[in-house]
Amino acid sequence: MALKSLSILLLKPNVNLNLLAQATLAIVRVTVSIMMVHNGFDKLADIEGFAAAYVEYLGLPFPIFLSYVAAYTELIGAPLVAFGLLTRPAALGLFSTMAVAMYHHIKVAGLSLPYLELSAIYAAIFLFFAANGAGLFSVDALLTYWLNKGVLSAKAKQLMKLEESFEASSVDQVTVNS
Repeated sequence: MALKSLSILLLKPNVNLNLLAQATLAIVRVTVSIMMVHNGFDKLADIEGFAAAYVEYLGLPFPIFLSYVAAYTELIGAPLVAFGLLTRPAALGLFSTMAVAMYHHIKVAGLSLPYLELSAIYAAIFLFFAANGAGLFSVDALLTYWLNKGVLSAKAKQLMKLEESFEASSVDQVTVNS
């Protein structure tokens, strides 16, 4: 029971019932995640170069290991955020990699906004998803609904069960045509 409660707490998205806001969240989630996967592939393409230029420069221990951690956090965490599966922990991991990137940019160039802006934007977006969850159009919302049907509001359940209304309308059409 405690595991189920913890799962619901971890997965339950912030369910604002504004459909435009929910659709926008889904679009932002997918778009930003696709861009982040690209960063992970770039790191893996030259892991030693990344480790030397970024991780060693910061004085962090185990530069190759930490470079792989950053790359795989981006390669695994970004698709999880895109699908809205385990969004909070995945987004927190991605926020952490972007926080380290921001630190690196500040250490190299000071508070130079052109150098800092992309990692700061990524960090802010992933922090938002870490705090708020994926939204209504996500696997997390479906899992939350499946784990405890009483957790989501009636309106959220109605939105998630749109297929039932389509099925009901098609059954009505069959009945009328008979």
